[in-house]
Amino acid sequence: MTSFATHLECSRCQEDFPVDQIQQVCKSDGGPLLVRYDLRRVRDSITTEALRTRPETLWRYRELLPTSGEDSVSLGEAMTPLNVAPRLGAALDIPGLLIKDEGLLPTGTFKARGAAVGVTRAAELAVKTLALPTAGNAGAAWAAYGARAGIRVVVVMPVTTPDVIIRETSAYGADVYLVAGSIADAGAMVKKACAVRGWYEASTLREPYRIEGKKTMGFELAEQLGWRVPDVIVYPTGGGVGLIGMWKAFDELRAIGWLDQKRPRFVAVQAEGCAPIVRAFVDGRNESEPWPDPRTFAAGIRVPKALGDFKTSPSRGLTRARSRQASASRRLLGTSSCSKRSASQAASRSPWAKGRSRSRCRLPARPRGCSYAPKGARRSRARRSSAAMAGSARARRSSSSTPAPVSSTRNPFKATLREIWSRISSPMNRRRCT
Repeated sequence: MTSFATHLECSRCQEDFPVDQIQQVCKSDGGPLLVRYDLRRVRDSITTEALRTRPETLWRYRELLPTSGEDSVSLGEAMTPLNVAPRLGAALDIPGLLIKDEGLLPTGTFKARGAAVGVTRAAELAVKTLALPTAGNAGAAWAAYGARAGIRVVVVMPVTTPDVIIRETSAYGADVYLVAGSIADAGAMVKKACAVRGWYEASTLREPYRIEGKKTMGFELAEQLGWRVPDVIVYPTGGGVGLIGMWKAFDELRAIGWLDQKRPRFVAVQAEGCAPIVRAFVDGRNESEPWPDPRTFAAGIRVPKALGDFKTSPSRGLTRARSRQASASRRLLGTSSCSKRSASQAASRSPWAKGRSRSRCRLPARPRGCSYAPKGARRSRARRSSAAMAGSARARRSSSSTPAPVSSTRNPFKATLREIWSRISSPMNRRRCT
């Protein structure tokens, strides 16, 4: 098979780079690189009817993936289901609510998408050692696929990373190192080590192929909805690769004539203790600033500064969805078995997420047994009181304390939704998201 990828393009300055060589970021301004395709050839080579005959894996979209051979590094990436959630939708007043269950992928999270394509492309480029920072599930996913491909994987984690993630990543054979600080400090160490030792840096958006795997979420959503896009996509956001990937996927499907011109509204959800993108959006800035002292129970979205969070022109660039993107924050205090999922559920109640038509709001789902749920949370699932969720400023910022279960019949989830509503439904914020 020959790839339809033609070149890499800087998302900031649009400078082109060859796709058949190892590339990290733009050599001129450090911007993330995006894979570009010959979309006319893609349109002439595949139809939606032919797609139905292929195995239901992410590799069914191979014409819009950067891999050039048949030997993909795979652990069985099946298409994940898009489940109807009528009871949750009724509780949130969102008719047509759907949840895409990404927990059925290898290693239990959507990170497997980016790792599958990223490691496959690294193998094609003859990479021997790759390194990346992680505070969540990306390290384990890349370690698993690296083991499958026979590539050495070095993972650097903050010391605050949950033990279960450290053990899982080590079990796949990766070299794991712990550093003081946040994922930004881990990333700085990875960047320095790669420069000194000549390793391939697989940090978020510092190589161009992870996003190509993540965008298959968008391909699957469009296909599962009969080649339409949802009205709203609610998504927990750290580095934002999934949001950017889905936006890129819809653009490419639109270019080959498989989608109409409708665009979904994206809701980027961040924790109150680490919300640089939310703050930049509310303040009207084109790029976020590093978040000081990031704290949140959901380690995977504890990202103080994303590389791809800048706003560019509407016609081209990495995050052009920002002009239509609504962001919400909430406290992640264990109101369900997984904090990322809770964040999505909470934000979906906001008027930005509900929109006008209030249909087909898609929440990304995490695995049924969240890998960093607190001890006992998956067993008890005790309700938390609204008073405990509000707490004092000191309690809200503590990453170690967990609200005690209470017997109150008040629904703390809805109480938190009302708090979000009051924070993001002001006339000023509504004007920004239109």
